[in-house]
Amino acid sequence: MLTRTVAGLVSFGVISLAAYGQDLPKTHFKVIGLNGPTVASMVDEVPFWRETLPKVSNGALTADITPLDQMGIDDKTMLRLLRLGVMDFAGMDISKMAGDDPRFEGCDLAGITLDADKARAGCEAYRAVIDRQMQKNWNARLLAFGANPPQVFWCRGILGGLNDLKGKKVRVFNNTMRDFLSGIGATAVSMAFAEVVPALNNGVVDCGVTGSLSGNTAGWGEVAKSLYPMSLGWSINVMAVNQNTWNRLDKRAQSFLLEQVKAYENKMWETVKKATAEADNCNTGKQPCTMGKLAHVTIVPVKPAEAEMHKKLVESAVLAGWAKRCGRECAMEWNNTVGKTLGLRAPTN
Repeated sequence: MLTRTVAGLVSFGVISLAAYGQDLPKTHFKVIGLNGPTVASMVDEVPFWRETLPKVSNGALTADITPLDQMGIDDKTMLRLLRLGVMDFAGMDISKMAGDDPRFEGCDLAGITLDADKARAGCEAYRAVIDRQMQKNWNARLLAFGANPPQVFWCRGILGGLNDLKGKKVRVFNNTMRDFLSGIGATAVSMAFAEVVPALNNGVVDCGVTGSLSGNTAGWGEVAKSLYPMSLGWSINVMAVNQNTWNRLDKRAQSFLLEQVKAYENKMWETVKKATAEADNCNTGKQPCTMGKLAHVTIVPVKPAEAEMHKKLVESAVLAGWAKRCGRECAMEWNNTVGKTLGLRAPTN
């Protein structure tokens, strides 16, 4: 009886939204999205644009979405392309835009949060700052935050622990991860997501940092023997829209999209929690593993002393390095937003 009631309510919700969607002018969008092999792309982003939005708008709002790796686009150029109107909407890892503005990595500094709820809270505290910078300098508007499972170390050999990373070449994808690695004496190597599997296989890098399940779904478990689950962030992603596209939209379409994007954002964070919970099973060949591939990777536990070292590196190397890049005023704003929410402080002198 309860199942039928819930099903009825869900159906009513879809029908109501579809009826509302009949009043919307037909609009088609071009979207370039996140890396295709990631859980965020497969489970949330691509279905949102290809299935959910057309369905709830009763066919009024449709889109062509292509993951950026299938377009051969450099992640770091996504915001520049969005500003130019190459696409209407974009999904991107916001920390990869930090070369243009250090604020873009402000809620995903390496290791500042160790659970998804805190990661989301930190980004919510910084939402107005990111949106302001996008509108001010990039002809874009921030619509949603999402994330991937914790960013951890995948290594081609069996890692003994944190100290074993000293002197090793480690693939990273943002400046704040470089700050962390500099604190432990490792060499950071910038490399596109799609290039990591052959690089690990051929020994070009010793380890690579990516999500605990993102690496699994992208085949890293086929070339990595061990996984060291010390977190370096969440690969926070955003959905953003070109401001010209947004301004051209009918007001009803804007309101409708904002409602749908909020639901999409909530779903992304639920997916992150589920993916994080399943990652260890998938990586060690156990069930349940519904979101990844069964692999056989050795998980090297983080020792208590290493966890304490992680905290010290965040407070010294990570926060100090980012504050230096962003400047005093920026660090003060961070302390009053993200820092206040998470109980952290970036140096301002």
